[in-house]
Amino acid sequence: MNRIDRLSAILIQLQGKKIVKAAEISERFNISLRTVYRDVRALQEAGVPIGAEAGTGYYLVEGYHLPPVMFSREEAAALLTGEKLMANLSDHSNRKEFSNAMQKIKAVLRGSEKDFLESLEDNIAVVSRRPPVGEEFPNRFLSDIQYALGKQQMLQLDYFAMHSETLTKREVEPIGIIYTSGNWHLIAWCRLRHGYRDFRMDRIKNVSVSADSYDKTRHITLKEYMDRYGEYEAQAHMVKLRFPRAFARRIGDQKFYYGLVEEQAVGECIEMTFLAPCLEWFGRWLLVWGSVPEIISPAELADKMKELALEIKQHYL
Repeated sequence: MNRIDRLSAILIQLQGKKIVKAAEISERFNISLRTVYRDVRALQEAGVPIGAEAGTGYYLVEGYHLPPVMFSREEAAALLTGEKLMANLSDHSNRKEFSNAMQKIKAVLRGSEKDFLESLEDNIAVVSRRPPVGEEFPNRFLSDIQYALGKQQMLQLDYFAMHSETLTKREVEPIGIIYTSGNWHLIAWCRLRHGYRDFRMDRIKNVSVSADSYDKTRHITLKEYMDRYGEYEAQAHMVKLRFPRAFARRIGDQKFYYGLVEEQAVGECIEMTFLAPCLEWFGRWLLVWGSVPEIISPAELADKMKELALEIKQHYL
C-alpha cells in the first residue's frame, strides 16, 4: 500500500473509533510506531483535526466527518458475501438491520460497482446444514442483547432448559456472545445460579432489557471465559453412532437438532458424529430408536443408555 492510500485508511480508522492507539495503526498496516507518528503528523499538517491523549491514543475532534466513503470492487464483493452469511447465520433482528445497512452502502457505490454486485448476486450462496428455527422460539433477540452489552444493562430472560424441559426466568449480566456449532450463545453472569452460564439463544423465548445497569469490570472478559473453560466446543460430548443405511433416512431432520456435525457412509451403514451438551438428554432421544443404533463412543453413553432402559423397565413394572 502506498502512503497516500495508507493515510486515507488511517483517517477512516480514526473515524471508526472514539480512540485509536498508535499500536493498533502500527499492527494494521505493519509499520513502525515512528512511521505512525509521521503519518499522523502529515494528516494534521493537511488540516485534519486529530487530537492526542498521552498514553491513550489519537482521536478526531468532535464534529469532523469524512465525505462518503467509496468502496473498491473487491470490498463491495466482500460486503455482499457478508450479507449472504448474515442471512443464514444471524437471527431475525440482525438480518433486517444488516440488510438496511447494505442498502445504504449500495447507494454510495459507483455505477460499475453496482453492476458488478448485481451480476454477482446470484452466484454466491450459503447453505446451512441446520433447519431453520421454528416459530415457537423465534430467535430475534440478537440486536437487544448487543444493545445491552454495549450499554452494560441487565437482561431478563425466559429461558427453556432442554435437559429439564422447563422454562425459567433469569436475570443476567451479559459478558459476550459466541457463534459456534450452528448456534449463537449468550455468555452471562446468572443471578439465579450465582455463576457464569451459557444460554443458547434459540432457546430464549423472551428478552427484555432492564433499566438497571451493571459494572462489567466485576466480570471476566469473553476471552477470559473461553480461556478459563477451555476450547468452547470441548465442553460438549463427542458422540459417534452407526445406523443401518436404510434406517438412517427415518431420522430425517431430527439429527440436526441434536447436534449433528458430520455423517459418512461406512459399508452398509451411516456413521454420524454429534456434539451433545448433555449425555442424558441425548440418550433420551436415542431411546426412540430402540436397539437399532450402535454406539461407537463414548463408553459413558452406553452406560447412560443402560440406566435409562432400566428406569423405563422399572416404571412399567
